[in-house]
Amino acid sequence: MAKIEYELQEPKLLINKDKIVKEKVYVQNQLFKIFCLLSVLFLGFILLSIIVFIGKTGLLVFKDVSLKEFFFSTTWEPFEEKYGAASFILGTLELTGLTLLLAAPISITVAIFTAEIAPNWLKKILRPILDLLVGIPSIVYGYLGLTLLIPFIRKVTGTMMGDGLLAAAIVLTIMVLPTISRISDDAITAVSSELREASYALGATRMQTIFRVVIPHASSGVLTAIILGMARAIGETMAVVMVIGNTPQLATDLLTPTAVLTSNIVNQIIDVEFDSTWNYALYMMAFLLLILSNVLIFIIRKLRTKGV
Repeated sequence: MAKIEYELQEPKLLINKDKIVKEKVYVQNQLFKIFCLLSVLFLGFILLSIIVFIGKTGLLVFKDVSLKEFFFSTTWEPFEEKYGAASFILGTLELTGLTLLLAAPISITVAIFTAEIAPNWLKKILRPILDLLVGIPSIVYGYLGLTLLIPFIRKVTGTMMGDGLLAAAIVLTIMVLPTISRISDDAITAVSSELREASYALGATRMQTIFRVVIPHASSGVLTAIILGMARAIGETMAVVMVIGNTPQLATDLLTPTAVLTSNIVNQIIDVEFDSTWNYALYMMAFLLLILSNVLIFIIRKLRTKGV
């Protein structure tokens, strides 16, 4: 009799146990979703707070400095209450453009060689090397530029200093090259092999297949890689400070010492008073860098959406 009662009760216990387990899993999933949502909201709040704080503080500079003076004057003399940031803005754009001209062709060539031409044994060597180069701290590149590159430029060109846009652009090119190459390599490798085989079947050569089939299909990833590289170049500070010369003046040539937004901020932030026009001017420069970076990120997202 007891055996019959046990057999009748056991399925009921199993059903209750399964129900408890399902409820436990459901609660865990809900808690995880809430945690993820709170993390995203916290991240968004931090990002928004940074943008608002930097923008709000930076805009205070225009209480004492006109828009015309800040954006179009090249006279930066904080002790004389002159805050013309045009030379730093133009220097940043010139340095980014020069880095783009140097880095993009070399990086894409490295990516094409790694993805399409190099034998497998060489690919297994090149890719880890590029990954390691991405992880090297920027100050190491800057120090190498300061101790090796600038004396070399001085010796070759015969200039007194050697630092300036050229040295900074070369250092930044070496810095962003692994980033652009690796992302471009992944984009090129992801192109379907059927497209290559179809191209060969039509009688195309290897180079024709690479430049007329593979690269156009990987263009979205390659463009993303270039923009990410430029975003890193715009925001780079320590390496640039060591090799650009840090002189608040327009660069008349590639070997003239100059300064960019990041280098000027890091050089002067120690001496500045917190509640001063000088401090607000530096915040405005940081806000400009933030806008430039966000514009580049926006372009990347638009390219991905359109599938360029």
